[in-house]
Order: sequence, then structure tokens, then C-alpha cells
Amino acid sequence: MTSRPRPASTQQRDGERVRTDAGWPTDRIYIGFTPVSVFSQADAGSRMVWWSCGSVLRLVLMLVFLFCCPTVSSTSAVVQAQFDVTYFDTVTSENQTIYSYNHTVSRNKTEGVRVSVELQSENALSPILFVVRQKQAVLSFQVPLILRGLYQRKYQYTQVSRTLCQPPTKAVSETQFFYVDVSTLAGSGISYQLRVSRVDSFTLQTDKKFSFNATPSQPQFFKYAFPDGVDTVIVKVNSQKNFPCSVMSIQDIQCPVYDLDNNVAFIGMYQTMTTRSAITVQRKDFPSNSFYVVVVVKTEDEACGGPLRFYPLLPDELLDAGNRSKTLDVIVSPAINSEVYVMGMLFCLGIFLSFYLLTFLVACLENKRMNRKREGLLNPDTSPAETASLLGKAPVSPYEYGSFADNGSTLSSEAVTDSLTSTDGNYGYMGSETFKRRLITAHHVAIRFERSLESISRSRQESLSSVEEDDYDTLADIDSDKNIVRTKKFLCVSDLARKDKRILSKKYQIYFWNIATIAVFYALPVIQLVITYQTVVNVTGNQDICYYNFLCAHPLGALSSFNNILSNLGYVLLGLLFLLIVLQRDILHNRALERNDSTALECGIPKHFGLYYAMGTALMMEGLLSACYHVCPNYTNFQFDTSFMYMIAGLCMLKLYQKRHPDINASAYSAYACLAAVIFFSVLGVVFGKGNMAFWIVFSVIHILATMLLSTQLYYMGRWRLDSGIMRRMLYVIYTDCIRQCSGPMYIDRMVLLVMGNIVNWSLAAYGLIKRPNDFASYLLAIAICNLLLYFAFYIIMKLRSGERIQCLALVCVLFTAVVWGFALFFFFQGLSTWQKTPAESREHNRECILLSFFDDHDIWHFLSSIAMFGSFLVLLTMDDDLDSVQRDKIYVF
Repeated sequence: MTSRPRPASTQQRDGERVRTDAGWPTDRIYIGFTPVSVFSQADAGSRMVWWSCGSVLRLVLMLVFLFCCPTVSSTSAVVQAQFDVTYFDTVTSENQTIYSYNHTVSRNKTEGVRVSVELQSENALSPILFVVRQKQAVLSFQVPLILRGLYQRKYQYTQVSRTLCQPPTKAVSETQFFYVDVSTLAGSGISYQLRVSRVDSFTLQTDKKFSFNATPSQPQFFKYAFPDGVDTVIVKVNSQKNFPCSVMSIQDIQCPVYDLDNNVAFIGMYQTMTTRSAITVQRKDFPSNSFYVVVVVKTEDEACGGPLRFYPLLPDELLDAGNRSKTLDVIVSPAINSEVYVMGMLFCLGIFLSFYLLTFLVACLENKRMNRKREGLLNPDTSPAETASLLGKAPVSPYEYGSFADNGSTLSSEAVTDSLTSTDGNYGYMGSETFKRRLITAHHVAIRFERSLESISRSRQESLSSVEEDDYDTLADIDSDKNIVRTKKFLCVSDLARKDKRILSKKYQIYFWNIATIAVFYALPVIQLVITYQTVVNVTGNQDICYYNFLCAHPLGALSSFNNILSNLGYVLLGLLFLLIVLQRDILHNRALERNDSTALECGIPKHFGLYYAMGTALMMEGLLSACYHVCPNYTNFQFDTSFMYMIAGLCMLKLYQKRHPDINASAYSAYACLAAVIFFSVLGVVFGKGNMAFWIVFSVIHILATMLLSTQLYYMGRWRLDSGIMRRMLYVIYTDCIRQCSGPMYIDRMVLLVMGNIVNWSLAAYGLIKRPNDFASYLLAIAICNLLLYFAFYIIMKLRSGERIQCLALVCVLFTAVVWGFALFFFFQGLSTWQKTPAESREHNRECILLSFFDDHDIWHFLSSIAMFGSFLVLLTMDDDLDSVQRDKIYVF
């Protein structure tokens, strides 16, 4: 800005006042505080041209300004001021001052300029208005500065410091002028102090820490320019003090700079902070290849989780803000490059694809072992002891063949024939004709049994093609038979596997189709919502919406934290691998049924794969929805991350129960209805559960009642009714079993499990009622996991107690899964962020990346937990493989 012409009658020296005779320069009038030209200092002829070309409206406006504007008659002083010099002066409505500064601006170097003002007079009735006029910007503020807080609280500050915006210049070097206008409407004089100084460290350097102080009325901002070869940087601001609460903002190089508490959120990216803040900035978002780092201290601490000040007694009462100075450090570091992105993606794919390779190798070894077993069975020279060892059984005595045939043995005719040949060679010294006749009789009985079994199987397939499960259950004689069978003191799997396999398989396949339908209807609106969340974050720049680990949040495209999304790939890939393993077992089992393999028909735990398919689908959906949650993690969408965790826990418990209770397991409709109720309470808990005592009382009562009803259902195997006579029957049982005679429970093992389950659930209900945790979704998930672990431990203990064994593959899966779960939980409890606190408090837990400079602790939790869940599913799939050759009437129910 060029210097304004001054009248010849005036004399000027640096640092002295210069006044005009009329109070204003003769060539300009002031509208507010901005000079507007009226006459130029040209000759009289040019003035006549102006009047002839002017309009009546211009004349009217000029007269209004001349006669009505109160500042026209005031006296104005111009001071040619210098940098780093403090000026003490007094201003009134009749006495105003203009300070003129000039400085050299270079294209390759940006120099900051800071204006500091302090009010010297106390109890001033009117504020002083400071207007800084630059070449391309205007900055104005009043002293005392009034800033508003919550509920219209007003805080006044008598010390104000502002940094001037420095737009880039195209010239190599030029001298620019700027003016500081000081005015007031107060009739009496108001004293003030003014100082304009240069900011030496206005431009931040890469990887160099810079410390500074800031207050609500003295914000700070600095410039950073991207160096060559760097496209992404991360700006970190740290402080040793939690409070006062502050805001860090990233803004483009343009004027004005929004650096007050009431306008810092207008443009750019911003986030609140206590001790730590970090924002990742990309070059593509700033056309000028540079940006401002703005730090503002807030007037109140409520946004950072601090205490809220008392409400003022008078509506317009000005509050003393006290000492809200804060010392902060800022450092700008280069972020990772594209090579790290590629390495992270390859690492993630490599880990989980290696499980595909390992599964393929295990399948090849298993297939080779089965071929050798098959060759051993077909070899006529194989002795009975060797055949038994190939089958995984103890050697069978020849005397047992007759008893096997009488009891409906599943040995094929070929096996009996081979055994006859071998017996004649090994036991011929006995010379017993009776023994030989017994063996021949056993051979014929086995042939007749096998043929009758084939005819029965064919008749079942023909007669039951249109039979449904309900038709079987509604027969009166079958219902009475249920009461006899299911109330036996010792039950075998054959007692609870009496329904037709085709009907049960169809029943359990509904689990898969239902969860697939649920997944589609649930996932589509979730994806739409998180895309909206990410769009809002990108458009508004509000970094407080999402709870990232900002110290390790690597953007990609529109996504703010790509690494947290990528690490969920394991759930999807391992869920798909589990589905392939289940499919392979399903195909082999169906082939065995098609050739009427007696082992598949009558031995081992009944094979129903519908729940396994549902579990694999749930694991894949957990990965998808967890990725959706991490697009913008916060408390409103945390249910996306937990919904299918509830599904997985519920399906695993159902599968454990189905193994030895195939006829009486819950239907898909009732199971998913219960899981829907769980998710419904999860939503209610997130929305209304925080500190709401009434909600916790209702939930605890429902939790305890549901535990008692489920315990009754499990203890009596479903042979009880919830009707109006339930209380009478309960009193009768108490009278007969506890008062008239003291008798123990009939089913001791079941009673032990249910007593332990009730103790755990009642304790969890009491904990929730007393502590009322803020994270209700995690509390509900903890209930599901505790019940699953309790039931799984009971199943393993009872399996070993019943004389059964765990095969090598299943044992390896158990040990491997337990170790991986331990490491996974360690990383889970690191707590890199938490939406139970404010965004600023959550950032106090942020940490740097620990793996490949790309993944943080929570990403490793994703890796390990997906592997652990996959291992847990394999345990459920293989833990009863030792029973595949055991008759079902020899397998106990527990």
C-alpha cells in the first residue's frame, strides 16, 4: 500500500503525531474506518468533470457522510511507527490515531507480523476498536475482547495479540505498508498499549520442534510449506498440561485466518486437544503447497472433558477467565510414502493367504493317510490287529464277531470275510468246528443286516420326502416317548438323535440362509451410513467426529484411516477359508451317506453343517462391519462392530449344545429372535444406559430371569411348560425334594454347570447394577463371552471325564488358539482410543505405529483375533473327531 499524500502545512518526523487542520486528510472521508476517495488532488477542471459525471445519489450520500457521520468532525493522528517499539497512548471519540508500518515481503521467505494490545484503563465504558488494514486483508478486534462460552457466558480479556495474515506475493521482493487504526466511542480518554513485532519462527521447519505460548485472546498460527518429494505430513502439537482445553486447526493460505475460539471451526481441519493432537495433511488438499497451523486456547474446558464453570447470576455479567495460558510444542514430520502402503497390504495378504497354503498341505496329508487306510482295509493279507490299528480301534477278538452281529454291528461283509480268512490261518490250531460255524453265522448275519439297512434307508428317503419336523413332534405316542427318553438319568447321543437326518439338516441349513439374509439387510445401510460419516468429516473438517488413533492413521483416498480398515481383511479371508473346510467335510459326509456307509449313518456325533456355515458367514460379516466401524469409529456406530460378535458367541454356544442334543436344539427363528433382542438391548444401553439407574434395574431383572428360564430349559431338556401352573409345580417339587425328604439332583453334571452359570450371570448382573459401566455394548459382549467360555470348559472337562480323548489335530488347534487369544487380548487392552471420553481425552491414549510403520496395536488385535476366532471354529469342528467310529449309544450326553 502506497503512502497517503499529506498536506503541505503539516510537518512529520518518525514517531511523532501528524494532524490535519480539519481532522481528516483533505482528499478522503472515512466510512467507518475505511478511507474512501471523494476528491483527488487534481486541478479544478477535473473536479468539474467529476460533478458533471456524478449523480444525484452520490451528492446525497456525500452530504449524509459530511453532516451525519460523527467521526467526520474528530481529530485523526498519523504515526509513522516502527517494529518492536511499544506505544502508550490515549484515545477518545474526538481523538483517533493511525499507526503506519512498512516492511519488505519476499517471495521465498515469509515473515510473520504480530500485533499486541493491552488496555491500561480500568472500567472503561466503551471498548477500543483496532483495525489493521493490509494490502489484501483487513483484521479488526476490540479491547477488551469479549468471548462467549456455553450458556452465553461472557469472558473479557484486556490483553490481545493477533498474528497478521501473510498472503503470498508474486514479486521477488516488495515493500508493503499496513495501518493500525485505533478508535473508540468513549467520551473520556482510554489508555492503551500497542506493540507490533516480527515473528522470527513464523515458518515451521520439518522435524524441528517449536515451543510457544497461547491464550484465548492471544492465539498463534504458523506457516508450513511442503518440501520437495514430500506429499503427506503429520502435524503434532503436544503440551505438558491437560487444561486449558485448546484447538489445533489446519487452514489454507488465505485471509482472513480464523484464530479465535468462536470462529476457528469455520474452515479447514480442526480437533480439540488436552495434551496431544495430530492431524495428517496431504499436499493434494492445498493448491499453494503450504498451510497454516493454528492453535487456539478455548475459553472453557467442557469440550475436553473438564469441569464446567458456574452459571452467572446476571445474564450480562462478565466473568474473569483467570490464567488460561498454555505452553505447547509443534512439530511437522513427513508421513509414510507409497512403498510403506504397498508393504502393509502385501504383509496383510501374506499372513492370511499362508493359512490357505497350510490348510492345503494338511488336506493333502490327510488325504494320503486316508488312502493308505483304504488300501490297508482292501489288502487280504492284513491281520485283524493291523486292520483295527488302521481304523483307530483296539484289536478285536474273534470271539466278539458273533456278539457284534447280534448287537447290530456295522462291520461290512467284506470285512467279515477277510476276518474269516485271517482267523482260519491264525487260529486253526484250535480245530473247533463250532467256532467256525459261529463265524460263518456271523458272516451271514452281517450280510443280512447290511441289506436290511440299505432297504430301510431307501424306504426312509422315499417315505419322508415330504415329512417335516413338526409332523414328527406332534404325534402323541412320540411325545410320550420323549418324556420317557429325555428324563432318563443317563442319556446317550442315540437317545437325542432319533429324528430323520434329512429333516434336521434342512432345519439347520436355515441358520445359514437366515444369517445371509440378515447380513445383506444389515450391511447395506451400514455401508451407506459410514460413507456419509466420512463425507461429513471431509467436508466439515471436524476431526472430533471420529475416534481414530491419529498418531497412526494413514489416509487413502477419501478414507482417513486405511490401515484400521485393511487389518480387518483377516476376518473375511479366514471366514471364507472356514466355509471351504466345512464344505469339503460336508461333501465327504454326503458321499459316505450316498454309499450307505454304516459308520457315517450310525457312528459318531451326528453331522449337521448348517451352523458351521452360519459361523463362517458371521466371521466374514464381522470383518466387513468392523471395517465399516473403523471408517469413522464413535459411540453411535459401535454396534456395527459388536452385532456379529453377539451372533458368533450365540452360534458357538448353539453348536456346542447341538453336538450332543441334535433333536432338541433351538430353531433358527427362535435363536435369531433372541439375538435380535440382545442387539436391541445393546442399542438401548448405548443410548439410555449411561448413568440411568432405572435402565440398569430393568436390564438386571431381565438378565436374571432369562438366566433362570434358560437353566430350567437345559436341566429338564425342554420337558417343562411355562403356564399358569408353574408356581404350583415349583412348590410341589420343593416340598417333595427338600421338605418331605432331602434328595439330591437327579442330573448332577447338568446341575453343576447350571449352578456355575447362574453364579457367573448373577455376579455380572450385580456388577452392572453397581458400577453401571459407560460401555454397555462391551459389557453385554463380556456376558456372552463368559457364558461361552464356561460352557466350552464344561464340555471339555466332561468329554475327558467320560473317557473320550482329543485327537492330535484338535489338541494342536486348542493350544494354538489359546496362545493366540492371550496375545490378542494383550493388544486389545492397550486402549489406543475410547469413545467413552471426549475426543480430546481419547487422543491422550494415541500411540505411534509399531509394525512396519503402518499398523498400530489395534491392527495387531484385528490380526490375532481373526486368527484366534478361526482357530476356535476349527476346535469346534474337530474336537469330536475321535468319536467318528464309536456307536452313538456309547456316546454320553452332558
